[in-house]
Amino acid sequence: MRTFALAAIMLAAAPAAALCAADSGSGETGAAAWTPLLNGKDLDGWKKPTGQAIFTVENGALVGTQTTGKGGDLFTEKEYDNFELRFTYKVVWPANSGVWFRGKYQFDILKYKNPVAFSGTLYCPGKMFITKNLKEKLENRDGWNEGQVYANGDHLILWLNGTKVGECHDKTLKKGPIGIQVHGGGNFKGMKIIIKKMELRPLKPGEGPTVPKPASPEKK
Repeated sequence: MRTFALAAIMLAAAPAAALCAADSGSGETGAAAWTPLLNGKDLDGWKKPTGQAIFTVENGALVGTQTTGKGGDLFTEKEYDNFELRFTYKVVWPANSGVWFRGKYQFDILKYKNPVAFSGTLYCPGKMFITKNLKEKLENRDGWNEGQVYANGDHLILWLNGTKVGECHDKTLKKGPIGIQVHGGGNFKGMKIIIKKMELRPLKPGEGPTVPKPASPEKK
């Protein structure tokens, strides 16, 4: 009787354990791991910056700034097609910056007046804002924030601090590098974009997103 009871308990527990495993990470067994894009020491894995913006590594974080009114970009050496990207950033305002993905899509980091748009807006050259975040208070302008991007096929989703701020289907770009923008303009002299963590997870076609939990932005 004891042997039978133990076997029954183990059989009942097995589906629950499998369910817990499926709920972790992306929700799929055998899902690819998250890989850091920043090593905290140098710009290894990134191309030489374009433009006059300055990109350095300070205290383990990537820092982008401009002091002349002329901006620039920094891109990864590798290109990516289907993936999830998440990053932790802080900005010294006034600023206009963003995280490029697939080369020319951008998770914008800005405060734009016409049309009104805030950080987490999806930008694409030639199309301007494909989706817009209209909730300014989602971003902690004095501290750290969590950005996340899902790009699989033409399906794009953006989150800011755990809140979905944009979702669309767009076929403009299929593959390209990840990048950091420091926008030009005299109004943005002295701006800084500071990224202390950035990691990417490749996706299989049709694989769903790792939905982040809503979270309050860090203030340190």
